[in-house]
Amino acid sequence: MNQEEIKKLISQMTLEEKAGLCSGADFWHTKAVERLGIPATMVSDGPHGLRKQDEEADHLGINDSIKAVCFPAASATAASFNTEMIEKMGESLGEACQHEKLSVILGPAVNIKRSPLCGRNFEYFSEDPFLAGKMAASLIKGIQSKNVGTSIKHFALNNQEHRRMSSSAECDERTMREIYFPPFEIAVKEAKPWTVMCSYNRINGVFASENHWLLTEVLRDKWGFDGYVMSDWGAVSDRVEGIKAGLDLEMPASGGINDAKIVKAVQEGKLDEKLVDLCCERILNIVFRYTENARPDTPWDKEAHHKQAADIAAECIVLLKNEDDLLPLNKEDEIAFIGEFAEKPRFQGGGSSHINCFKITSALDAAKDLKITYAQGYSAAKDEATDEQIAEAVSAAKKAKVAVVFAGLPDSYESEGYDRSHMRMPKCQNRLIEAVAEANPNTVVVLHNGSPVEMPWIGKVKAVLEAYLGGQAVGEAEVRVLFGDENPSGHLPESFPIKLEDNPSYLFFGGEPAASEYREGIFVGYRYYDKKKMSVLFPFGHGLSYTTFAYSDLKLSSTSIKDTDTVEATVTVTNTGKRAGKAVVQLYTGAENGFVNAVRPVRELKGFKKVALEPGESKIVSFTLDKRSFATWRTEIHDWWVEGGVYTVEVGSSSADLPVKACLNIESTVSLPKHYDINSIMMDIMADPKGREIAAEFIRKGMSVFGGGQEEGSEAANEAISSDMSMAMMNYMPLRGMLSFGGNAEAEAAINALLAQLNR
Repeated sequence: MNQEEIKKLISQMTLEEKAGLCSGADFWHTKAVERLGIPATMVSDGPHGLRKQDEEADHLGINDSIKAVCFPAASATAASFNTEMIEKMGESLGEACQHEKLSVILGPAVNIKRSPLCGRNFEYFSEDPFLAGKMAASLIKGIQSKNVGTSIKHFALNNQEHRRMSSSAECDERTMREIYFPPFEIAVKEAKPWTVMCSYNRINGVFASENHWLLTEVLRDKWGFDGYVMSDWGAVSDRVEGIKAGLDLEMPASGGINDAKIVKAVQEGKLDEKLVDLCCERILNIVFRYTENARPDTPWDKEAHHKQAADIAAECIVLLKNEDDLLPLNKEDEIAFIGEFAEKPRFQGGGSSHINCFKITSALDAAKDLKITYAQGYSAAKDEATDEQIAEAVSAAKKAKVAVVFAGLPDSYESEGYDRSHMRMPKCQNRLIEAVAEANPNTVVVLHNGSPVEMPWIGKVKAVLEAYLGGQAVGEAEVRVLFGDENPSGHLPESFPIKLEDNPSYLFFGGEPAASEYREGIFVGYRYYDKKKMSVLFPFGHGLSYTTFAYSDLKLSSTSIKDTDTVEATVTVTNTGKRAGKAVVQLYTGAENGFVNAVRPVRELKGFKKVALEPGESKIVSFTLDKRSFATWRTEIHDWWVEGGVYTVEVGSSSADLPVKACLNIESTVSLPKHYDINSIMMDIMADPKGREIAAEFIRKGMSVFGGGQEEGSEAANEAISSDMSMAMMNYMPLRGMLSFGGNAEAEAAINALLAQLNR
C-alpha cells in the first residue's frame, strides 16, 4: 500500500480509531481496524532469538515462550568483529520471524557499555560507538532482508537498570553526540530499521518518550528515520506529550486510558489531530510493509540454525591468555573438565531476551568421544563449592595432562531489571580455580559471562578463553577452540579493567536519588584508560590466536587533505605462523598533539575488518576515512567539526597494540564562531590563526610592559627565566589587563580597535 492509499485510509478513521491505533491491542499486538481492513500485527522480543509469547505474556522472561534457537548474545557477537557473519545471523532470525508471523523483532540493543555493572550489558555490543553501530547495522540488514522489521533500542542513554523507569541521565551534548548517539545514527543511516524503541529513562530531566529534540529533531530531522517509534514496555509518562514529541506507538496496551487522553486533548484543542494522523501513517506504513510481504510458509530449520549458532559462537570466543602455547589441547591426552558450566553452560542472560531453547549442547556433550574426566566443582544455583567438590576437582586435575575450569557468572549475577553491585566472580569459583591451578600448573579457564570480571587468579593459570554468553551451542564451540579445530579469532569489544574502581564512571554510575551524572564525558572505556595511561587487565580489541600476524606498509592515499575530502588507508597483514587464522585489523585515528579547541581521546576506533589468512599469506586491507573519522562535536555550531592540524592513523590488533602509524595533515574549511571582548586572554587570541595575524603587533608592544623583548643572544639565566615568565604572564593576560599595567586613553582606544577587527 502506497503513501497516498495509507493517507486515504486514515482519513476514513474516526478520531477514536486513530487514537486507538497509537497503542497496542494487548501485550504483543498492534490494533486492528477490521471495518477498514487494517490488520493486527505481532511483535516479539529478541534480539538473539525469538521469545514469542501468547498466553501469560510478560516482559521479563519469566513465563515460557515457544521453542526457539538461542544465538550468541550481543556481548559475544560483537567480539567476532565480523559484520558479514552477523548479517547472516540476522537472515536466520528473519526467517524464524516470518515462519512465526512476527512483523518486528525487538532489537538489536546498542546502548554503550558505560560501566561493567549494567545489568543488560550482555545484550549490548560494546563500549565503542563505532563497533556497536556497525555490528547493529549488519544485523538489521540481515533481519530486514527477510521483510521483517527490527526495533533498535533503547533510544537513548539506557546505560543502567537501577531506577531505570525514573532516573535521569544527565549528559552534555558533546558526549551524547560522540559516544551514546553514534550506534543509533550509524544503524539508522546505513540499515534503516523499521522501528526505534525509546528508553524508559529521562534525558536531562525529560522522559525519552516525550523528548521532541530526541525523537523528532535528532532522529527524524537529522538522521532521516522514517519508521515508527515505539515505547519500551511501560515507558510512557504523558501520552499526549509523547504524541507531540514523536512517539507513535505505546506498548503494551493501556486499557484505553491513554487512547481517551489523546481524544480529549484533540477535542480540547491541546493536540493537533494532524500529529495523531502522522503517528497512524508511520505505524500503518510498517504494518502493511510486513503484511504485504508476509511469508508464513518460510521454513524454519532449527537444526541448521543450531549449527550456525555453533559456528558463530566459535568465532566469538576470545583467547585472552595462552602461556607456553598450552592451547590447543591434544585430543589424545587425558583432560579434566571441571565446573558445572561444562555440563550446564550459562549461555544467555535473564529478562526479556531469555530464549526457550529447543536444544543445548554443553562442552561435555561435544567432547563425549574424547578422554575427558568431569568434576562438578561448584553449584551455580547454590553459588557454593563444598569441600568434597573441591577435593574431587583437585583429584581430577592431578591425574590430567591439562585441567580446564568452566567458570563465570551465574544467572542471578546478570539480568535485566537490576545492575551488578561488583565485578567479582563467585568466591566459590575463584577458590576452585586457585585449588585446581595449584594441583595442575597446566590449567585453562573458560569464562561464561556477559561483561568483564575481575581475575585474581590470572597469574596462576596458563590460558584463559572468554566465551561470553555464546548461545545454545556454546559447548560445541568451546571444544572446537580448545582442541584446535577452530583457531580463535574473537577480540574484546570492551576493556577489562583490573578492578571496578578503575572504571571512569565508578564514582557516578547508578545515581541517587533520581539522576546519573555522566561526568566522565566522552572518556568511556579505552578512551579513558589510554588518556590516563592506566594499566588494564585486557585492553579493548585484544585477542590472541594460535598463529601470529604482522602489520606493515601502512599507506595513505594523500598526506594532506581538506576536511571535506576522504582518504584511503591501506595496510598489509601477513600470517607469520603455521596455522590458518583470522586477523581482526583495527584502525584508530587521533590528534598528533591533542590540539587546542577540544580535549580529545588519544585514539578512537574508526575502522575494522576481519581477514582470513593461510600460513605465510599476506593481504592488503583498505579503509576509507572521511570527515567523521576525525571530527569532534562542537556545541557552538551544533555540528561536527575538524580542527586543522596533524592527525594520526594507527593500525594493529588492539587499542594497545598498534605497530604501524601514519600522519595526515587536515585543513579545516569551517571556522568556529568566535567573539572576543576585553576579558579574552592573549593565549586564546593567538591560538586563532586570524587572531594571531591581527593581534601580533599589539602583543609585541604589550610584552614590553612585563620586561619582555630581551636582547638576542642574552645568556644570563635570570634573563631567560624573566623572558619565560613574561611570556606566561602575557599569555594569561586579558585585554583589559593592559589598562591596569600602564594603560591610558590611547591604550583603551587601541584595545577597542583591536576588538573591532577581531570580531569583524
